[in-house]
Amino acid sequence: MKDTFEVPQMMTREDVTAMILSAKRASGMTWEQIAERIGMSPVWTHSACMGMNAMPANKAADLARVMGLPQEATTVLEESPTKIWEQAVPTDPCMYRLYEIVGVYGPTIKALIHEKFGDGIMSAIDFDMRISRVEHPKGDRVRIEMSGKYLGYNSW
Repeated sequence: MKDTFEVPQMMTREDVTAMILSAKRASGMTWEQIAERIGMSPVWTHSACMGMNAMPANKAADLARVMGLPQEATTVLEESPTKIWEQAVPTDPCMYRLYEIVGVYGPTIKALIHEKFGDGIMSAIDFDMRISRVEHPKGDRVRIEMSGKYLGYNSW
């Protein structure tokens, strides 16, 4: 008789992200193509695939089908994530510049939101973002458009 038993290792969010990235590389698809196939935006699709958003069951099933993921991956994709950043200030140059923009312009953005809407915030839950390339004589530009629902602070 065995006095111990093996507990099967559960698939983690990190496992699923690694599978998605591997399948993406093997397929040659872009994030736009993957997003189109599951009927979502590229921004949301990438964020959810990287573990920052939970997927509705139908979108998780669609992604698993498109990327050839095992059924267990859909359960993981549907789970609410715990959003943890590995470091306080990102060192990746692209992410650092976005961090820098918030550091430099964050107080300005906040002040202008308060002037136009009142005391509150822009939701990052009820949120949409688009990234596009804009031709420019001095070098192409990155356009980032963000749209989040305004949420006023309660004062009671």
